[in-house]
Amino acid sequence: MPERIRTIVADDHYLVREGTRRLLETSGEVLVVGAVGNADELVDATRRLGPDVVITDIRMPGGDWRQGFEGIDAAHRVHADHPGVGVVVLSQFSDALFAFELFKHGTEGFAYLLKDRVGDLDELLGAIRAVASGGSVIDPKVVEGLLARRDVRGEQEALTPRERDVLREMAHGRSNGAIARALHLSVSSVEKNVNSIFAKLGLENSGDVHRRVAAVLAYLGPGREAGPGA
Repeated sequence: MPERIRTIVADDHYLVREGTRRLLETSGEVLVVGAVGNADELVDATRRLGPDVVITDIRMPGGDWRQGFEGIDAAHRVHADHPGVGVVVLSQFSDALFAFELFKHGTEGFAYLLKDRVGDLDELLGAIRAVASGGSVIDPKVVEGLLARRDVRGEQEALTPRERDVLREMAHGRSNGAIARALHLSVSSVEKNVNSIFAKLGLENSGDVHRRVAAVLAYLGPGREAGPGA
């Protein structure tokens, strides 16, 4: 049997923490080596237990952390001290501000998912696998909301419906081949759409998965939304 992904779960709500732990362990792919209730305990458990991935809530009480950003700050501390450890941040907030805060120092090895993804084991496992291998994931609902706001503003060079679909899949951290399978397209068709997206957004194309997610964030970021001089 392949070695299971060693994981720590951090959430200040006991039922959520234990529910996530039990759900993951039913998959057979994940071994939960620790379950903790705050950011300090997460940092300490990561040092002691050497996980492959940590999963953390975005807000947890206690400790010398920014209020409301405890999980994100702990994620950055974990990644700085243990660069090989992937981080999945679970949040109830679809506001992209929190995603940008998580990814502000780089995207490699980070995922930002909404908490309702916990009930979708395949989605959660996909994010765990991605960050364990250095990839990145941003919840497609966050991307969808930002794209919808852009549509209302009626931007020029709007993406076609197919390009929007491809952009969402890119936000999942998927390769061109994986996007082709998900959308039932040929790889060459996906490549054309990816090239068109990057051309319209004025972004450099890259085959590197986490850089593709970074490009999505760069386009959807607060700076672009606010406009020049904001």
